[in-house]
Amino acid sequence: MIRGTTRLIAHLGYPIDAVKAPMIYNPFFEHRGIDAVVMPMGVTADAYAVVLKALFRITNIAGAVVTMPHKITTVALLDHHTDAVRIAGSCNAVVRGSDGALRGDMFDGEGFVRGLKRRGFECKGASCLVVGAGGVGSAIAAALAAAGVASISLHDLNPAASAGLRERLGKHFPGVEVRFAPPRAAGFALAVNATPLGMKLTDPLPMDLTGAGPSTFVGEVVMKQEVTPLLRAARELGCPTQLGTDMLFEQIPLYLEFFGLGRATPEELRAVAQLG
Repeated sequence: MIRGTTRLIAHLGYPIDAVKAPMIYNPFFEHRGIDAVVMPMGVTADAYAVVLKALFRITNIAGAVVTMPHKITTVALLDHHTDAVRIAGSCNAVVRGSDGALRGDMFDGEGFVRGLKRRGFECKGASCLVVGAGGVGSAIAAALAAAGVASISLHDLNPAASAGLRERLGKHFPGVEVRFAPPRAAGFALAVNATPLGMKLTDPLPMDLTGAGPSTFVGEVVMKQEVTPLLRAARELGCPTQLGTDMLFEQIPLYLEFFGLGRATPEELRAVAQLG
C-alpha cells in the first residue's frame, strides 16, 4: 500500500524492464512493515541529469538506485562521493543529505565479492579476468583489488575505458598487477562477465571458455535470466559459477543501510523475494 507517508526510492535505468530489485525490496518492505517502495523509472541518457536533480526535489524521496547506463554519468552529478565511487569511477546509490547535497556510493563490487566469499572462493592471491570496464565492471575490479587478488586482466571493446580503470586501480592498489588481455577464461582463477551480453539468448558469449574447467570460477552480472548462456556453458565444463542475482542479494543490505531503512541479511531477502 502506497500512502502519503511512503518514502520513495527511484530505480533509474534504461531500458528498465529487466530489473529484479523491486521484486526483492518491495516484498521485504511489506514483510517488515516498512513504509517505503522502490519504483522502476526508465530514463534515457539525454534526460538523466535533469531527472536525477529533479527527483531529489521531492520531499519524500529516500534515495535512488542507479543501473545501466547511468552509473558513470552519475559521478559528475554528485556533491560528495565515497572512495568506492572514486576508484570505480561509477555510482549506483544516491541519497540527499540534510543540507540538500547529493551523496553517492557504489555497492556492485562489494556485493559481488561478498557473493564469491559466501561460495568459498578465495580472493587473496587470485588471478582474475574482468570482461567489461563500464560501471559494474569497474566496481567489481576495484572490490577484487581491495580483497587482495594478485592480478586483474581487463578487456573492454572501448580501450579508453580499460585504460582509465587500469590507471585508477594502479593509483589505489599498487600491489595488484593490472593488465589488458583477450576475453579468454582459461588460466584464470576467476572470470567475470561485466557486460550486458547475455540479456538476449541470441547474444554471443562474452568470453571464450575453451580450456576452462573446475579451477575457473565464472561470475555473471546479467540478471534478466537466472542462468545465462555463459553460465550454462561454464557449468557444462564443470566451472563453479555465481549468478547475477547473487550479487544483488548481497548488495541490497548495503543499500538498505545507506537509505536509512534498516538491516537485512541475504537469507531474509531470498525468503521473501518474488522474482517469479
